[in-house]
Amino acid sequence: MNPAADFYRDAFARVATTLPGSELPWLRRGREAGLAFFAEAGFPTLRQEDWKYTSVAAIEKSRFMPPPPTANGVAPGLIDAWGLAGTQRLVFVNGRYQPRWSNIDPLPGGVTLASLAEVLERDPQRLEGVLGVLPAGYPSGFAALNQAFFSDGVYLDLAAGVALETPVHLLFVTTEAGLALHTRNVVRAEAGSRACLIEHHVALGDGAYLSNTATDLVVGQDAEVEHLKLQQESLKAFHVAALDVDQQQGSRFVSRSFALGGGLARVDIRVGLNAEHAACTLDGLYMTDGRQHSDHHTRIDHARPYGTSREFYKGVLAGASRAVFNGRVIVQADAQHSDAYQANRNLLLSDNAEIDTKPQLEIYADDVKCSHGATVGQLDPEQVFYLRSRGVGEVDSRTLLTFAFAAEMIGRVDMAPLRARLEKLLLGRLPERVKELV
Repeated sequence: MNPAADFYRDAFARVATTLPGSELPWLRRGREAGLAFFAEAGFPTLRQEDWKYTSVAAIEKSRFMPPPPTANGVAPGLIDAWGLAGTQRLVFVNGRYQPRWSNIDPLPGGVTLASLAEVLERDPQRLEGVLGVLPAGYPSGFAALNQAFFSDGVYLDLAAGVALETPVHLLFVTTEAGLALHTRNVVRAEAGSRACLIEHHVALGDGAYLSNTATDLVVGQDAEVEHLKLQQESLKAFHVAALDVDQQQGSRFVSRSFALGGGLARVDIRVGLNAEHAACTLDGLYMTDGRQHSDHHTRIDHARPYGTSREFYKGVLAGASRAVFNGRVIVQADAQHSDAYQANRNLLLSDNAEIDTKPQLEIYADDVKCSHGATVGQLDPEQVFYLRSRGVGEVDSRTLLTFAFAAEMIGRVDMAPLRARLEKLLLGRLPERVKELV
């Protein structure tokens, strides 16, 4: 029996008419299907293989409520401080789009960039095939709750051959504790198009809440999409995210994820290389301290020949924090000439920090080039000694080496304003005397 089912049924009954598209029969059926799935499946448990190291019992026991349709006030100065120069900015406060704080410049022909709620109001048929059907193979009850309760998100549609040169910055702001925020993003990049999307999650306070987000992304033939994510949630918050990517022939997809906040943060990334010569890159950095728990599960499915995938995640763990990395690469029997590389490297800064890492390769084809590996360790004593022999104190030496370990991932970000923001956040963790040495 699912003990949370009655609570979420009651919550849905209270807010159903305030959710976007509530008057659309096909969407109402889709939401009800999500709710029914959750009532049957409930939250994931430690008995499920993909969740055996991550307990969500604290979420199940909590009673997070959907936010009201109107957003609480946020000082404009804070929005500007979180903003990134040279971007199209869409701001969502407590799961709802805020046009007065957003900044969308004139768009090229063939580009639709709007909130999901706006599209459901004026052109709902665009979304019926995505939002109206409960996808098969749901990974967990979180996705079902998102299907039932999603309040808003971004819709980005690129016509064939269109390049959106300005990155799109999605700023999701949570203003108070006790909320359950379910957001949904839909991105469609047709043949030969190009775009960069930045997903950024922040909070005003340090309270507990649930942020449950899902992104559906289709990368058409020879299209290029980059998805950058910065997660700075409250250290008491629960952050659960899913990214599903469908790649077509010759397409290029890049994901770079930076998980710095959240008391418990879980990310599922699933990429399907569903046509020949598709290529993807998944990079990530997670940094935890105190009692934080960070979990990254990735799945790259080489379904057709000549696919290429590169995956590189790093973790820095301090205090009594814990991290999980599970990277699964599947090469199907029809995916001859696939080329896959996967690596996970972890740095433990304390005796109480813990990492569970599980890189996986499943190969059903015989003409492939695949490799994977993981490392877990502490700072190299020889490198510490080298710095100390040149007059740097032991604590400062360890801090500098930790900075260099993490900075490698930041250096892979091409988008200059975001790279500068990440460098500033990383430097903010360093003592003043060490900053002078960087």
